[in-house]
Amino acid sequence: MSAALVAALLLSVAAYIHTRSAAPEMRPEHPAIDLLWRGLSIAALVMWGAMVVREFSESRWAEGAFALIGSILANMYISHRGPRPTWPALSMGFAVIGLGFAVWSLVNE
Repeated sequence: MSAALVAALLLSVAAYIHTRSAAPEMRPEHPAIDLLWRGLSIAALVMWGAMVVREFSESRWAEGAFALIGSILANMYISHRGPRPTWPALSMGFAVIGLGFAVWSLVNE
């Protein structure tokens, strides 16, 4: 499994969790942390799109398709689990790790 695929899955879940946490009780209490979470979520979504487009543009169709299908399945799993109080921290962690994998993949693969 390539770092690009792992990055795509983590980034997709990070952005999805932020999208599903619209209720005020699911958001961080401190406004600065909420703003940081929003920024990480936007960066995760943009980088996820870049990773998927890169896979298809470099003629790695199987990895690109697996990244799309895997992202959909991972998001369905998170949605099935239902809201959790730890979602903001989980989303931010996934975004940071996913962005790290994505940058590493862009530089080294």
